[in-house]
Amino acid sequence: MQWEMTAKKGLRGAIRPPSDKSLTHRSILFSALAKGECIVENPLMGEDCLASLRAMNALGLRHEWIDEQRLRLLSFFPWTSSVHHLDCGNSGTSIRLLAGLIAGRTGVDATLDGDASLRKRPMKRVAEPLRLMGASIEGDQAPLHIIGQSLHGIDYASTVASAQVKSAILLAGLTAEGVTRASEPTLSRDHTERMLAAMGAPIRRLNETTVEVERCDKLNPFEINVPGDISSAAFWLVAACLVPGSEITLTEVGINPTRSGILDVLTQVGVEVERSNETVGLGEPRADLTIRTPERLSPFVISGDLVPRLIDEIPILSLLATQCDGVSEIRDAQELRVKESNRIDAMVKGLGAMGAKVEAKDDGLIIEGPNPLVGATIESNLDHRIAMTFAIAGLIAEGTTTIDGVETVSSSYPDFMNHLNSLCN
Repeated sequence: MQWEMTAKKGLRGAIRPPSDKSLTHRSILFSALAKGECIVENPLMGEDCLASLRAMNALGLRHEWIDEQRLRLLSFFPWTSSVHHLDCGNSGTSIRLLAGLIAGRTGVDATLDGDASLRKRPMKRVAEPLRLMGASIEGDQAPLHIIGQSLHGIDYASTVASAQVKSAILLAGLTAEGVTRASEPTLSRDHTERMLAAMGAPIRRLNETTVEVERCDKLNPFEINVPGDISSAAFWLVAACLVPGSEITLTEVGINPTRSGILDVLTQVGVEVERSNETVGLGEPRADLTIRTPERLSPFVISGDLVPRLIDEIPILSLLATQCDGVSEIRDAQELRVKESNRIDAMVKGLGAMGAKVEAKDDGLIIEGPNPLVGATIESNLDHRIAMTFAIAGLIAEGTTTIDGVETVSSSYPDFMNHLNSLCN
């Protein structure tokens, strides 16, 4: 499946980006820990989150739609032991968080698997700490065979700042004897900590990079209106910067500080993003964001503690760098090489084909701008963020840009082209 993109002017309008994928995953997965029914309003029903829902259904979770926007989830105790295969599709969040959920459920015997892309992604970073807790896990890449065991708490220092690794450890800790403590080199997104705390879990943040949890059999049910995903909003934030004469308002966007690094980068670039209608729900802040095309784009630097706060936005920010007046640098982002694709190589190849001056480093990119872009044929490598990034690139490129493999966008942003068309009218 392909998209063909041509240059546009004046993107205008207001859209609500798709609901936050990370929060939808956690709403589905954590509802199985609640004593009572949970209500999830505006969940993202892309392929990744559907993989989580199907897996939990197989384990015993029941769900029903109250109406088109509201999903009722009914927890289950005990967990079914008749499951043998859980298909996580292309979802790293599903497989890694499920590993933590299942590891301490005695009697559950499950194999967690996924598509060809997921099978290449590193799972030892999750399997290793869970094994230290006493888990029975075969495999360091998908498929993972897990037999639920009695677990004990550990004090684990992860070498990577990964919300998925941290979440797997904390979820296993809810079934483990004693205290489970997880630390990371820098703070990764903290949705798990916020949601578990709101559900009444005995979870405590000891410092910015260390959190601990104790055993807790059942948590309180919750209701959540899932905010818009800032990682999806990022495409329109950058599009407004690049397409002349644009003004876009993005409504109900999640602005959790551990996710809003893109707003810090836009400040470096000299772009003003207006916030309005700020609220908080289940510990998660949200706001409407309005952005207009600036007169000039300054270069930026992404490194250190900023990286985990915008790791998924680096592809679209790499495109932004091609139009900034100077050299932009992205460092400390080696995690990009083990995402749905090798995103460093994908951006170098794709931007290079469009005429950009871009250089790969082991842990990032160096991009010199501004460079006019020309249309090219781009292979997405079945990576949704690569596909959407080059769709935005096509809006400012001379000629036609063709993106192959765009069916993968359904995993996170099923209405991407509908929203683009509405902003073009």
